[in-house]
Amino acid sequence: MTDPLIAELRERITAADRAILAGVNRRLELVDELKRHKESVGVDFVDPERERRMIEELRAENRGPLSDEGVEHLFQELLALTKRELR
Repeated sequence: MTDPLIAELRERITAADRAILAGVNRRLELVDELKRHKESVGVDFVDPERERRMIEELRAENRGPLSDEGVEHLFQELLALTKRELR
């Protein structure tokens, strides 16, 4: 017999995972649109200063329980994934 609380929490975690996946896919669509526009006007795709500011702002907005280091790691990985996916 499955514990009902375990089942409920797993369902909620699955819903959160699906929301994360949808968010990442939407982010990729938007970044692809930005990349195409930047290419059309002759602007470099990667902007290290913008990436640094973005992570700094997200760290400042974070209320946990994810640590600041976790925020930084998560978004550095997301940025690297985005660049790989849009090559």
